[in-house]
Amino acid sequence: MTARILVVDDVEPNVRLLEAKLTLEYYEVLTATDGARALEIASAERPDIILLDVMMPGMDGFETCRRLKADPVTRHIPVVLVTALDGREDKMKGLAVGADDFVTKPIDDVILFARVKSLVRLKAVMDELREREESGRRLGVDTDGAGRLRGSGGRVLVVDDNARQAEKICEQLQGEHRPVIETDPAAALIAARGPVDLMIVNVSASEFDGLRFVAQVRSTEASRRTPILAVVDPADRPRLVKALELGVNDILPRPVDPEELDARARTQILRKRYADFLKQKLDYSLEMAVTDALTGLHNRRYMAGQLQALMSRAGQGGDPVAVLVMDIDHFKQVNDGFGHDAGDEVLREFAVRLATNVRAIDLPCRLGGEEFVVVMPGASLQDASIVADRIRRDVGSMPFPIMGGAESLTITVSVGVAASSGGSDNPDALLKRADEGVYEAKSRGRNQVIARAA
Repeated sequence: MTARILVVDDVEPNVRLLEAKLTLEYYEVLTATDGARALEIASAERPDIILLDVMMPGMDGFETCRRLKADPVTRHIPVVLVTALDGREDKMKGLAVGADDFVTKPIDDVILFARVKSLVRLKAVMDELREREESGRRLGVDTDGAGRLRGSGGRVLVVDDNARQAEKICEQLQGEHRPVIETDPAAALIAARGPVDLMIVNVSASEFDGLRFVAQVRSTEASRRTPILAVVDPADRPRLVKALELGVNDILPRPVDPEELDARARTQILRKRYADFLKQKLDYSLEMAVTDALTGLHNRRYMAGQLQALMSRAGQGGDPVAVLVMDIDHFKQVNDGFGHDAGDEVLREFAVRLATNVRAIDLPCRLGGEEFVVVMPGASLQDASIVADRIRRDVGSMPFPIMGGAESLTITVSVGVAASSGGSDNPDALLKRADEGVYEAKSRGRNQVIARAA
C-alpha cells in the first residue's frame, strides 16, 4: 500500500536519508525543513502521513503538530514524531498536542515501515469515512456517527504467558480500556472470535509459539481483521520481521513503554472502530437497497430479481412458483379522510399482518403505494389461493388502529393469484395474470380472492 509522506526535519542529511528509504519502498515523498513550510505543504498537498522531527529551531515539532491538529484541513492527517528524546515527559507532550505515533532516532527501518503501513491503513479508512459523511451532508442525511467514534473503551485481549508483563500491560490499559489476560492460546483463539477490539500478543512467549498463534488468528474468518500488537524483543530481528509478515499491525518493543502502549493501542482500536462503522454503513446501504423503508418488507427491485430466478428454475423443470398481488380497498379514502400519516400507519399494520400469514420461504414485498406482492416458491395455484384467503380474512377481521390508537378503521384487501405454467411462462406474464385477478376482485365488490390460471 503506497502513500504520500511529508518528511519534516531541519537537518538536510536526515531529510535525504528518510526520503531515499521511503522512495525505495515506493512511497511518494514531500519534504520540508521547518515547521512553517510543513504547515503550508500539509494544507496544500494533503499528504497521507507526516513524519515530523521534534528538535527544530523556531517552531519545534510539538508546536507544528499542535497547529496541524488545530486546522480542520489537516487535523485528520496522522503525525509521527521523530525524536532522539526518549523521556516520558516528551512523549506525554507529544500525545497532548495530538501526535498519533512516535519513532526514535536512530530510526529502525523495520519499525518505521510498520508504523507507516499501520497509519496509512488508518488514514485510508478515515478518508473513506470523511467522503461518505460529506456526501451524506450534501444529501441532507445525518452521517455524523463516525465523529463520535473514539480510540478509548476498547476490549483488549492480552495473550501472554509472562504473568508480570501481562499484568503491567493490563494495569496500564485499565484506565482507558477493558483488558483481559489469556495465557492459553487455544482459549485465546476462542475468545478472539468474540467482540475484541485489539489483541496484544507476546510473540516471544516461552510456553507457546506466538508466531503460530498469530498465523491461526489471521487464518480464522472471525478474527482475521482484529488488530494485533506484537510484543517482541527488538534484538530478535527474525521474529520481529516474521511477525510483520504474518500480519501483525504494529510492534511493541520490550520492555513495553507505558506511553507507547497507550498510543499504539488507541490508534489500532480507533482504526478497528472506523472499519466496523464503514462495514455497518455498507451493510445498511445494501439492506436499504432491497427494503421498503416504510414497511420493512422487500421492495420491487428485490422482488423482481428473486421472481426472475425462481421462474427460470421453474422453466427448467424446477418447482413451480406462485404470486399474490394485493391492493388495499378504498385506500385513497384513508389518505383523503385522515391524512397521509394515517395512511402510513395502515400500510405498516398491513405489512405486519401480511408477513405473519405467509410461509417462512415466501417473499412478501411492497410493490408501491397500496400494492403488495407475495412470491411463493414451490406453491401451486390452489396452495397460493389458500394463503391469499387467510391473509384476506386476517386483514378484515380486526380494525386497524390509526392516529396513535385514537381511531380505528376497517380495512379490506382484494387479491389476485397466479402460478407458473411451464417453460413458456415469464415473470411479467405471471404478475399480469395476478393483477387481472385483482381487477376482477375489485369489479365484483372487493374483499375477494380471484385465482387466474394460465
